Amino acid sequence: MSKKKKINKLKENTVRSVNNNIRSSVRKLNPILKAIVGKKVDVAIRELQFSAKRITKEIRKTVSSAVANAENNNQYDIDKLIVKEAYCGKKIVMKRFRPRAKGRAAPILKPYSTITIILSEAKQMESHGSKS
Repeated sequence: MSKKKKINKLKENTVRSVNNNIRSSVRKLNPILKAIVGKKVDVAIRELQFSAKRITKEIRKTVSSAVANAENNNQYDIDKLIVKEAYCGKKIVMKRFRPRAKGRAAPILKPYSTITIILSEAKQMESHGSKS
């Protein structure tokens, strides 16, 4: 018996970019990623640019890569792109040891993460009525 092939329902108008081996923990990445979900791409990149966190540079590169994928591979309009999903997962954990008093050692854990950014094209809202 072979595995059944997964069918991705969201694949119609989505673009994705993955950045592996980011030197930061998932706990530090999650709040930043939750802040950009649902926003337009240019607004998300601007927010990441002026954030004080060190890791936002890597997230900004991943979002820019997803935008380039959307423009180059799928010919999407950059102005209509929004961040549909942004999530991270655990990768490896480097283990180091620090010498302590009385011949003991304390572990230092250096976690790595992976970031996935999924963009989609926003539907154009139709305006009704005579107001402009």
